Amino acid sequence: MDTTVATGFEDKLVEVEDHSIRYIEDGSGPAVLLFHGASLGSSADVYRRTIGPLAAAGFRVIAFDFPGFGLSGYSEDGSVGLKKKTALGLMDALGLDKAALVGHSQAGNVAVALGLENPARISHIMVLGTGSLLPPLEGGAGQREDAVVQRMDQRMAQVEPGIEDTRKLLEATLFHHDLITDAELELRHSRSVGRNFEAFVARNESRAKQPAKGGGGTPLWRRMTELTMPLLLIFGREDRARAADRCALLQELEPGLDLHMAEGCKHLVPWDAADLFQDLAVPFLKG
Repeated sequence: MDTTVATGFEDKLVEVEDHSIRYIEDGSGPAVLLFHGASLGSSADVYRRTIGPLAAAGFRVIAFDFPGFGLSGYSEDGSVGLKKKTALGLMDALGLDKAALVGHSQAGNVAVALGLENPARISHIMVLGTGSLLPPLEGGAGQREDAVVQRMDQRMAQVEPGIEDTRKLLEATLFHHDLITDAELELRHSRSVGRNFEAFVARNESRAKQPAKGGGGTPLWRRMTELTMPLLLIFGREDRARAADRCALLQELEPGLDLHMAEGCKHLVPWDAADLFQDLAVPFLKG
């Protein structure tokens, strides 16, 4: 299959941290960086529904592929550390002194960590469906279900997915299956095979060899109240790992957080809840 699928945006490349980084952008004004997640097939293209409307609202909107994803350079390093360096390096390369950050799935951790460590460079943070930024339920129920999902991802990494495998993975993360058009499926599949699949497998193997982390230190979800910039969180009510119950617990523990539940939404918040995202993001980012 041809992996150069049209996305409606011009692909641009810039060298960051010894990696060629692909990005797409639209608009002018205050900068907003969009971070994709870590699932197989994730890339800047997950935000194609949101880039145009945010740009029309008066922002310079930039979505990019982390190393080892999409059309960026190959990398077997999926660490938060590399992703933080890549984000800051991209800002430097594009001449951005400050930017708002939007992090989907695992990238919400990257956004929050950057906000804690580099507050002078981050104006706002939006978190979309980052399960690890939710507290575990009594007995660690949410964490156990996350482990089940991780094992499923690892099984999928044994053999390069076919187009129907990619469809099933999308259906597992989307509430509105009608959004999976032939063009969307082809694009997602093109980001799931070849060198991206090889990098995904290598990251899984590397993670499996790492020793288990101890329970020391304050979990990142407890540190969100330390952020000095505005924070907005959006989760899908139908997302995995009992996200709705854990959101309710987070609101109980930290009632000051600006947290929203998207109805009819699973894990792929930028797709399932594109309208809600736009309604919340524009006034938040302009505030």
